[in-house]
Amino acid sequence: MKQLIKIIDGVSTFVGGAAGVMLCLGLLLTCGEILLRTAFDRTLYITDEYSGYLMCGLTFCALGYTLKEKGHIRMTLIHGIVKNRKRAVLDAFCFFLGFLFSIFITFHTWGLFYDSVATKSQSMQISSTFLAIPQFFMPFGAFIMTLQFFSEFLKSILLLKGDTAGLVLREEIQDLGR
Repeated sequence: MKQLIKIIDGVSTFVGGAAGVMLCLGLLLTCGEILLRTAFDRTLYITDEYSGYLMCGLTFCALGYTLKEKGHIRMTLIHGIVKNRKRAVLDAFCFFLGFLFSIFITFHTWGLFYDSVATKSQSMQISSTFLAIPQFFMPFGAFIMTLQFFSEFLKSILLLKGDTAGLVLREEIQDLGR
């Protein structure tokens, strides 16, 4: 079980890194557009469209990594009331619900992606990009988040068993910021 957790955490970290690369590509694309418009009175024509695709891709790809790093906004009112074992049970329950919800999201984003593949939908912009290409990142990122919810659920189970040797467990930060 611990090996599976480490593999899922590693995949989430890698895909989170890919989200960072997408962010940098969007920045380079925007800077290139600014440079071309300012210096040469020209345009790339695709900057707005592809920046949007990259933003969607990086958002979905970063979901699992953000969950692993405890970076999502959480309602911790109940966490302040329950402590120790009860809190681990509450976390396991919440991670299981998140896992089920992520399966739902993955299923429905897969349907959107598959519909674009089947109909060969293309962008109405000048690039005529096949929409399945940027839409691929929605079910992919949702699937990575589903795996990460499963990993967090397994970590909670191991925490309840007292068998956390060799695992990296992140604590919730009480202050604002990281």
